[in-house]
Amino acid sequence: MRLLIKNGRVLDPASEKDGICDVLIADGRIEKVAEHIEDTADQVIDASGCFVMPGLIDLHVHLRDPGLTYKEDIETGAKAAARGGFTTILAMPNTKPVIDTPDRIAFVREKAKRVAPIHVLQIGAVTMGQKGEVLADIAGMVKAGCPAISEDGKSVMNSQLYREAMDIAAELDIPVMAHCEDISLVNHGVMNADDVSERMGMPGIPNAAEDVITARDILLAKETGARLHLCHCSTKDSMKMIRWAKEEGIKVSAEVCPHHFTLISSDIKKDDSNFKMNPPLRTGADRAALLEALKDGTIDAISTDHAPHSAEEKNQSIRKAPFGIVGLETAVGLTITRLVEQEIITPLQMARLMSFQPAGIAGLDKGTLGEGKPADVVIIDPKEEYVIDKNTFASKGKNTPFDGWKVRGKVKMTICDGRVVYRDTVEQPLLGRRDGGKL
Repeated sequence: MRLLIKNGRVLDPASEKDGICDVLIADGRIEKVAEHIEDTADQVIDASGCFVMPGLIDLHVHLRDPGLTYKEDIETGAKAAARGGFTTILAMPNTKPVIDTPDRIAFVREKAKRVAPIHVLQIGAVTMGQKGEVLADIAGMVKAGCPAISEDGKSVMNSQLYREAMDIAAELDIPVMAHCEDISLVNHGVMNADDVSERMGMPGIPNAAEDVITARDILLAKETGARLHLCHCSTKDSMKMIRWAKEEGIKVSAEVCPHHFTLISSDIKKDDSNFKMNPPLRTGADRAALLEALKDGTIDAISTDHAPHSAEEKNQSIRKAPFGIVGLETAVGLTITRLVEQEIITPLQMARLMSFQPAGIAGLDKGTLGEGKPADVVIIDPKEEYVIDKNTFASKGKNTPFDGWKVRGKVKMTICDGRVVYRDTVEQPLLGRRDGGKL
C-alpha cells in the first residue's frame, strides 16, 4: 500500500524540518519527504492547512487490562489513542493482577497484536503486586518486551529497595518511571491543600507530598546512574529540582499532563469528581511554573495519564470517588489551544514533546518522519474548532472535566505502520488491526 500525503506542514523534530512538503509512504515505511512528490500511490491525501507529524507517543496510560476491563481494555484504549493521534502508548502496570511477571507482559503484548490498531507497550511493576516488599523479575520482563518499570499509582516507599531496582534498570538501560508521592504526607487528601479545599471542607494534599519523593528519586538516580522519568509533574518546586538535576548531568526526564497545564484548583467550583486526579490540580503559581518549564525545554514530554473509570465510580463526591480522568482524546485539542495558540510552544515543539522526545525516553526507533523509518503519522488541522463531547469518545471512560469545552486542533487522520487506523469523517471512523484484519 502506497500513501501520498500532499501539501501538509511537515513537522519533524529529528531533522528540525518545518515546512510545506509531501510525504510518501510505502510498505509501512516513510519512503520520501520532499516538495512536489509526483510518484504514483494507491491513495493520495490532501493535508493542506494541516500539521503532518510523527505519530504521537504517550508514555503514560492506564488500560485496566487485565482484570478491570469494565473501565477500559486494550482494544478500547487503543482505539481511543488512535482517535487522539497516538500511534504508540505505554500502559502502566497497576492492573488486576498487577503486571509484574514476564508472562503478564506477554499477555498484553499478544492481546494487543490481535485487537489494537496501534502499538501498545506494557510497562512492568517495580515490586511484586506493587506491594513495595519484593522486587519483580525486572530482567525477565524486559526480555519479554517491557520497555520500562514503574510503580505508578504509588511510590516505592522503601528507599533501599527502590535503589536496588534502579541499579537493575541502569544495567538494563531502561527508564524508571516515577510516580512521586509520599503517602504519609497525602494523609487521605483528595485535592490540593489550599483555600479551595478548605472552603469545600475536603482534606488536602500538600505540594510536599510530591516534592519530597521527587528529591529522593533524583538523588537515587544520581547515585545509581539510572534513567529516571518523572511522571505527571505538577508543582513549582519539582520544576526547580528537575532543572538542577539536568544541570548536574543526572539522567532525568519529566512529563506534564494537559489537565495540569490547563486547569488549576480554583477551577473546581463544586463537588465534581471529574476534577479529581492524582497529583491534584495545583495553584496558579504551580501552573505558571509548568508553562515556563514547557517553554524553556525543562519538560521533555506531554503525557495524558489516561485513567478511565466507570460512571458509577465517578458519580460520587470528590471525597469518595477514585482519582483520575481520561485524556487520550482531548490531549491534542488542549495542547494546541492552551500551548500552541498561546505561543507557549511552537508546533515543532509540540511534535518534539508529544512524539520525538517520548520515543527517546522509551528507547524507541520512532518519533520521526525520516526516510526509512516506520510510517507512524498523524495529520492534525490546527485551526478546526469543535466542542469536546465525551459521548463521542472511543474510550469506555467518559470521566473528563473538559466535556463541553470549545477547543482548536482536530486529529484528521492517524496512520500506523503505513495503514490508516483513524479517519475523522462523518461516516464511521476507520479503525482496525494494523494487519488489516477485521475486529
